[in-house]
Amino acid sequence: MALLKAPTKHKTTSLQVRLEEDVRVSLNKYAQFIDATPSYVVSEALKLLFKRDQEFKRWLGQHAKSGGQVQNEEAALAKAASQT
Repeated sequence: MALLKAPTKHKTTSLQVRLEEDVRVSLNKYAQFIDATPSYVVSEALKLLFKRDQEFKRWLGQHAKSGGQVQNEEAALAKAASQT
């Protein structure tokens, strides 16, 4: 049973990352397994991480008082962390 659900349409942005080769291979295989893109797998895995990391949620709550772009990014992270 796959841990991630099938992809839905969301507004996206680009991010370039460097991965260990074995992680990249597993990422591509998992994406193939659930019939999704590697980008979708990374996005959903990060949402799962943000949702389950209680220490990060506490830290985010303490740092959500800043302004501008940082606040918008933190609000998006908080939303991702709180989604079921």
